Amino acid sequence: MSDHPVETSDLVAVRRAKLADLRASAYDPFAQNWDPSHSSAEAIHAFEEAAVAEGEVGPGVSCAGRITAIRRMGKASFARILDRAGTLQIYFRRDDIGEAAYEIFKKSLDLGDFVGVEGPLFRTKAGEITLRAETFKIVSKALRPLPEKWHGLQDDDQIYRQRYLDLISNPESREVFRKRSAIISCIRRHLDSEGFMEVETPILQAEAGGAAARPFTTFFNALDCPFYLRIALELYLKRLLVGGFDRVYEIGRNFRNEGLSRRHNPEFTMLEVYQAYSDFRGMMKLIRSMVQRICNEVLQTEVITRFDGEQINLGGEWREVRYKDLVVEYTDVPDWFSRSRDEKLLWCDQHDIQVDPAAEDFEVTNAVFEKRIEPTLIQPTFVTYLPKELIPLAKISLDDPSTVEVFELCINGQEIAPAYSEQNDPQVQREQLERQAGEEIQKIDEDFLLALEHGMPPAGGMGVGIDRLVILLTGVASIRDVIFFPSLKPLSR
Repeated sequence: MSDHPVETSDLVAVRRAKLADLRASAYDPFAQNWDPSHSSAEAIHAFEEAAVAEGEVGPGVSCAGRITAIRRMGKASFARILDRAGTLQIYFRRDDIGEAAYEIFKKSLDLGDFVGVEGPLFRTKAGEITLRAETFKIVSKALRPLPEKWHGLQDDDQIYRQRYLDLISNPESREVFRKRSAIISCIRRHLDSEGFMEVETPILQAEAGGAAARPFTTFFNALDCPFYLRIALELYLKRLLVGGFDRVYEIGRNFRNEGLSRRHNPEFTMLEVYQAYSDFRGMMKLIRSMVQRICNEVLQTEVITRFDGEQINLGGEWREVRYKDLVVEYTDVPDWFSRSRDEKLLWCDQHDIQVDPAAEDFEVTNAVFEKRIEPTLIQPTFVTYLPKELIPLAKISLDDPSTVEVFELCINGQEIAPAYSEQNDPQVQREQLERQAGEEIQKIDEDFLLALEHGMPPAGGMGVGIDRLVILLTGVASIRDVIFFPSLKPLSR
């Protein structure tokens, strides 16, 4: 059954009656196809390029789109169509399209219908480039009305459940998703130009590894065993480093059976990239050059503006600061990392930072970082050398064995991209994974460790949350605004 019961409102009934009348007259309002020669933007460009003299008609074009406005008059009327490139005004005149077609236009055409039109372009007295229809056809009849014209679709739940209505009525939403597509295309161009190869790895996995997260579980009938939707791309991409592909990346969906929030969706898009013979500093150069290329090619600016008006400058060099220095600076406790867990818990309690009393020592410190420090990192900042307990897949720092060679790129108060000098010592890797498995009650991917024992070159690796990056670069408020169809609880049936 559908989540949305069939409506019997007057508006829907009127549209169904129009459909019945059209079919009774042998007019099929659901055409097999229509072959547009131009999009709306291309048509406007063609007229401008033709340098048409005032009062003259321009080139003939064929266009198609959804009717978003109609202004009916006597023997002539105007309408507006929406297509992938924008909108175009259409001029309908009975003498141009014929009596029968004009009657269909007057009596049967509704807002939301898809039409095909063909004819010459001209400029109206008001100065708008317009298509004068000589051929007109309803190619798909809309049986339900569109959202109210002037205010668009404003109910958040309806926006996310019926994204198609949001895209029809809200140009700002369409632009966000156009930019998302352009951002991902730019990422691919950048990595391809740097010699990386795009690959695909399994979504269904026997062991959900590469991160500490709760997986979605399914059952593989043909193999008679449980499988998991992947929580990370990492471990299979590293197998490819073992196999001799020195530069690889994947853009794909990850799935984590955890909470929903303004910044989290259980199904999300990640970029992971691995470069042999590099390290976390090589990844610094890569992410900075990639983001700056996106800014210049997609946004045409390296300065973006937050919702509160504060500007974020993504150009030039980016700040680099050690994790421990940030914690000491914020807490104003010089010997913080020498203090006991209980002393740290007491400090958190005194400063209204909620921490699980059973949390490990490193988790207490990380709660201070995530809840109080990270939200203040608005300008691009590489937070480096994190505690080794947080990241078991990275190399131990040579100058501080309690930390690992990593960075978290924080912009606009949230993590955008973590990167590591990847651990390639199989014995150390096993020890770190066994410790994490004991804490998280999860299995170890023995096949990955077997691959590592065959030798993996030193490498830098990085993950970029595509959804968060798009949030940053488009200035929207929530992850739901950059995912076409975010996860929602089904309506009751």
